[in-house]
Order: sequence, then structure tokens, then C-alpha cells
Amino acid sequence: MRFRAVLAILAFAPAVALAQSAGEVERCFQNPAACAPGAGGGAPAAQAPAAGGGGGHTATRPAAPAPDYTTVLQSADPDRRKIQESLRTLDKYNGPIDGNLQSDATIKAIQDWQKGRGTNPVGKLTPQEAQQLNAEAARTPIRRVDPSTQTATAPAAPTSPQPTPKSNADALKDLQARLAERRKAAEPKAEAAAQSLIRDLKAYVAADGKGVAGEQFADFAKWYSDTKAAGRAVGEIAPVIDDYGDGKAGAAMASEVLIETKKGASNHSQCLVFAWVEGNPRKNSQVFSCDDIAGVEKWKTDQSLKSAWR
Repeated sequence: MRFRAVLAILAFAPAVALAQSAGEVERCFQNPAACAPGAGGGAPAAQAPAAGGGGGHTATRPAAPAPDYTTVLQSADPDRRKIQESLRTLDKYNGPIDGNLQSDATIKAIQDWQKGRGTNPVGKLTPQEAQQLNAEAARTPIRRVDPSTQTATAPAAPTSPQPTPKSNADALKDLQARLAERRKAAEPKAEAAAQSLIRDLKAYVAADGKGVAGEQFADFAKWYSDTKAAGRAVGEIAPVIDDYGDGKAGAAMASEVLIETKKGASNHSQCLVFAWVEGNPRKNSQVFSCDDIAGVEKWKTDQSLKSAWR
């Protein structure tokens, strides 16, 4: 019976099937689904060429590494407490200093700080961000207001009650309000100066080490040369205004600049502080590492900077 069925299949199969071997016909009889229309007429399906072979396949670029948030979250307890203290110094956090970076209050404080820098407000910190946060807090003077310095208003009459002096918290709020007004007035000029610097830095990189940025900031020119010699390419360049105000030689500016460098799949962030006195060309210009807080503050002192930013 099987032999007769095979002969029936051969009689009605297309011409191409006549060229099949008896073994293939037998296989089709035993498993008709393997020879169904669309299955290649019983012939084994062609295997797709292996990835990486010829035929115009485009190689897929490796994905950029995910940000490292684990290092800070698992850092030592004193380091985590220091981050909370820095957030408190910057008026971002009012919770307990307990080293818990995953509490709602701490996450919100980190998000507020990240929003102020124009970065993604994820509520967690990379090691570079933690370093920059602590450095920013270290440059922020802690102001404690002595209630005894508050001038009390004389009573209108002997029977009038003595006015209650302002609390430290209220006096600090008043101080912050005055600072906010001063900064608001200075912000357009400071922002314009920072963006002008970034344009010059990007132009210097685009010209492969030529331009006013290297002429005015010799330390940046050396940094670029060393970075290029190490085989790293310069990527994104983003500024954060560190300080702005009037100095003895004109409007003085200090700006933190975060520069991304790449080598293969490796990304690295370099934080530099560019300081100068406004002019054409810029005067008294210097570059510092963001960790060199003493060097930056000395430069400000030398310029007799009267800050409108702090």
C-alpha cells in the first residue's frame, strides 16, 4: 500500500518533484508538512548567512555603557552621609544625615540638584557626579545668622510689647531672597559669557587644536594635546556657572565645564573650571581641576571678586 501511495504522489507532483530522490519522496510521504507549499517544495530551507559574513551586512555599534550608580549607593557610610550633608549645604535636603541615599527625601534632593545642572534627574549619582556635588558644597559658605545682630524696633509706647527678633531660619530665608534677586539680575550676562566660552572650546576641538580657546587658556591646550595623544576623542562639552560678579579688572567669571572623552567603547568625563575676566580677548584666564577648590578661590581673591552668584 505504501508503494502505491508513493506512485500516486509521483504522478501528480510538479515537474520539479520528479527530479527528487526516492528518499525525499519517502520523507514527504511520512511528513507532508515538510513539503507543504511555502516550505520550499520539500527542499531544506536555505540557511541565513552567518552574521559578520559578506553580503553587505552592517556591523552593529556596541551600546554605550550604562551609567555607574552602584558605586555610590554601595559606598562607605561616611561617604554617603557626606553626600547628604552636601545636599543640605546647598539647601536641597532637610532630612536626617543617616547615609540612606535611597530614601524619598534624598532621591528628591539629588533630582533637584541634577535639574539645576541641566542633567537627567534620575535621583542617583555616578561617582563623577558625587565628586562634583561635594566640590560645589565645599565652595558654598555656610552662613549662620546671629539673632543678637538684628536691630529691634523701639516700642511705640511703654506698654507696647517688644518685637520678637527673627529666628535664624527666617533671617536665612531673607538672605537667600536677596541673593536670588542679585543672581537674577546677573544671570543674563553670566549665561552669555558661559555660552561664548563653550562656542570657543567647541571650535578649538573642531579645528583640531587651533583657535582662541587654546591661545587664551594654555592649560586647556595642553589638556587637549595630552587627550589626543592618548587616543581619546572629545565629545560633549557642557557648562555650569560656578561664580560671577564684579572684579577689580571687570566682570569676573568662573565656570565648571564637563567634557566627555571617548576611546572605543570607553567613555570618561573630565571636569575643569575655566576662570577669566570678561574682555576681548579674555584677561587673567586660567584653568583648574574641579577638585582644586583652593586654587579657584585664590584666583577669585586675586581678582577681588564681589560675587553676585553666592
